[in-house]
Amino acid sequence: MERAPEVEKAVLVWAGTDQKDALESLDELALLASTAGLEVAGRLHQKLDRPSSATRIGRGKVEELCELARSTKATVVAFDDPLSPAQRRNLERSLEVKVIDRSQLILDIFALRARTRAGKIQVELAQLEYLLPRLTRQWTHLSRTGGGVGTRGPGETQLEVDRRQVRNRIAKLKTRLLDIDRTRRLNRREREAVPYPTVALVGYTNAGKSSLMRRLTGEDAYVADQLFATLETTVRRLELPDGLTAMLADTVGFVAKLPHELVEAFKGTLEQVVEADLILHVVDASQENLAARSEVVLSILEELGAAARPRLLVYNKSDLPGAATPPPGAVAVSAVTGGGCEELLLAVRQVLTEGEERIEIWVPHHDGRTRAWLYENTRVLEESEDGDGSSVKTWATRKTVARLRRMVAAEGYPIRKS
Repeated sequence: MERAPEVEKAVLVWAGTDQKDALESLDELALLASTAGLEVAGRLHQKLDRPSSATRIGRGKVEELCELARSTKATVVAFDDPLSPAQRRNLERSLEVKVIDRSQLILDIFALRARTRAGKIQVELAQLEYLLPRLTRQWTHLSRTGGGVGTRGPGETQLEVDRRQVRNRIAKLKTRLLDIDRTRRLNRREREAVPYPTVALVGYTNAGKSSLMRRLTGEDAYVADQLFATLETTVRRLELPDGLTAMLADTVGFVAKLPHELVEAFKGTLEQVVEADLILHVVDASQENLAARSEVVLSILEELGAAARPRLLVYNKSDLPGAATPPPGAVAVSAVTGGGCEELLLAVRQVLTEGEERIEIWVPHHDGRTRAWLYENTRVLEESEDGDGSSVKTWATRKTVARLRRMVAAEGYPIRKS
């Protein structure tokens, strides 16, 4: 019988100026480590006014960390903040174990979770762009890492390539992503042809976005109580009050200190956020640090160029003890019990219909297709006989009006604001 691979043990390290953040940051780092398949064997933190350029933590703490790693038989030391190539090299020389940072850990998790061809390419591209500036004089220590957490994705062979080979690989991956982006552009045109507005779910990882999507749409979506359970964008039909229909998109969860390379690589996947008619910012109302997590999400939205999109704040998990009370304008819901979901749908409908236009269009009697389309995709107010056709007065979103104009352009049906 084949033996299961031995679980790597890790010691987690935090070093910064505000020590009150240490426990919270280490808790999240522990979740990341567990998600990546590591067993947390110990923790260490140090308050520093200025990190050491050589090892980030002080010399005494390095000795303490060395003893902790030895006593716990840890094979990995994970730092919460980015390490420079020199810091990592010096630490590995002193500790004689593999040293990684938070960014590398997150990239590793994405490599584990990527399922589609596009996702795998995006993750590998992010890993290589992260690795490229860290190649200098790292051959010896990289050759002994032996795989495991922090080395997944590009593969063992990538550990022995030089800068030129890595750049060539990056160029090839970018070319492949361009081909995928062409397909996405075609799919985007097809989406734009659909008159329904798009609503995007965004939030800190594990805030319950996928659970909320399942509750609102009644359709299956992968749900798990873990970080980065969803990497690929999922789109489902969302029925709103008064017959209005929208498309609801679930996206990858965000996290503090998300590697810039990863955000860049996933911009194509996250285009539905940038183009959404409404963003539902989902927060975990049971988290004490929800304000800080909200700031992380807002900063990433700004990096994506989506900060100016209409946004509605949703306090999920409001049924849990100690859940925060939502501020004015926000909606409290529970994806588990369904509480507040009707109010959320009404709020979504209100935001989406704020941009509606009241129009009047003349449709000949023989064109049943256009008439049926109006009743399915707009809110018809009145229909009256008008010569050889009918005059239809209706409310429609700007996107729907634009689609209608393209549909009837060849027939020349008159459309005017009512």
